[in-house]
Amino acid sequence: MKHEFADWPCSVARAAGVFGDSWTLLILRDAMYGLTRYDEFQRSLHIARNTLSDRLGKLVDAGVMTKRFYQDNPPRYEYLLTEMGRDFFPVLAAMLSWGDKWLDGGGGAPVTLCHHGDGHGIVSRVICEQCGDPVGHEDIRFCVGPGYPDDVRPELDMRSRLEPAPGAARGADAAAGRARPAKPGRRAG
Repeated sequence: MKHEFADWPCSVARAAGVFGDSWTLLILRDAMYGLTRYDEFQRSLHIARNTLSDRLGKLVDAGVMTKRFYQDNPPRYEYLLTEMGRDFFPVLAAMLSWGDKWLDGGGGAPVTLCHHGDGHGIVSRVICEQCGDPVGHEDIRFCVGPGYPDDVRPELDMRSRLEPAPGAARGADAAAGRARPAKPGRRAG
């Protein structure tokens, strides 16, 4: 993970530290296609070998992929998605859907996702975990989460842009009765 994002109190920033590189995203795409071997990734992506080695190493270090020995002479390894890596699928599906909508140049989706059992197309959407309704940006609020650290460096502290968690008071401000509401009429982000 990139050090400059590791300490940020934001999961998007932390994820960008792991996945925020074009080659990394394409390696993960190919891993989702089923590619596992170094030479397969290199042939598919036409990526410089030093760049591929660097990105695979970072994905292994971050826990997204694991490196498994499969051949003695010469020594060869394959790169397999871990549970963490497989959990990236909805993000990749959302990126594919967004690209199909906004970047297809009028030609339609170059690749579609089909449910293997029945061949139905896949739709990527965000839903409410309680009621199951689809949710758009206009339907959400950014709130302080339970993992927001109390000891954030001042230049990284985003609490002034966040609403208090619904029904929860936490941290030193909450203990002192100083929960910081978001500014009226403004959304965090």
